[in-house]
Amino acid sequence: MPLIKQLLSYGRAQLPPLEARLLLEHVLGVGHAYLIAHDDVAVGEEATAVYHTLVSRAAHGEPIPYLTGHAPFYGRNFAVSPAVLIPRPETELLVNRALGWLNGRPAPQTVVDVGTGSGCIGITVALECPSAHVTAVDISPAALAVAQANGARLGAAVHWLASDLLAAVAGPVDLLLANLPYITDGEWPHLDDGVKSYEPVLALRGGADGLALIRPLLQQATQRIRPTGHILLEIGWRQGAETCALARTLFPHAAVTLHHDDAGHDRVVEIAL
Repeated sequence: MPLIKQLLSYGRAQLPPLEARLLLEHVLGVGHAYLIAHDDVAVGEEATAVYHTLVSRAAHGEPIPYLTGHAPFYGRNFAVSPAVLIPRPETELLVNRALGWLNGRPAPQTVVDVGTGSGCIGITVALECPSAHVTAVDISPAALAVAQANGARLGAAVHWLASDLLAAVAGPVDLLLANLPYITDGEWPHLDDGVKSYEPVLALRGGADGLALIRPLLQQATQRIRPTGHILLEIGWRQGAETCALARTLFPHAAVTLHHDDAGHDRVVEIAL
């Protein structure tokens, strides 16, 4: 039977070291410290076979979070499946802006998370700001099932709703949050194979200009958002100018701000009514 250090060497020969380690931690049900302290422990045949299979799948491009069944976001672990987009660190910028706005407002505030996917945005806001009344919507029943399970496991008070954007949301809404599909048709062929081959197309493709869903969402928001409300949208890395122009057209009296991520790319459009 191979030792832990031998399995790690096997994995690292085919994958980046972090990915090889995360898969072995998953298979053995242990943490990083255990692998370091017990690298001379033998691993059974069944666990070895499972690890070999996962390494092979990862080497062919399958994302690690889908293989382990979870991904980190805002200091918590969220269950993921191919029915939902894998949470990205960049989305934490949107959450930070949301929490900053909520903390400066009288409670309670009505928050709607559109296209919730794994539920990472709505759940995080509900846990970090318990006084908020959070509703999370998605058009995909499979995605909603993942989000609901995450909410139950993490103890978040979120109302889950099947809806095409805001169609089933009565309003009024104080804070509207959305990380909708924004990959343009031109960008799609050049997207990493691990993303476009495994993550849900429904959560990725945003049409010719990436705004195919953002545009109708903002149109609907004109009838749902309170006159003193707030909107935060995650966008593609080159969509800031066009999204801001759209926002200013639909909300001519609002203050519209573009925020960049740590890489300096367009990331969040903030609309303050």
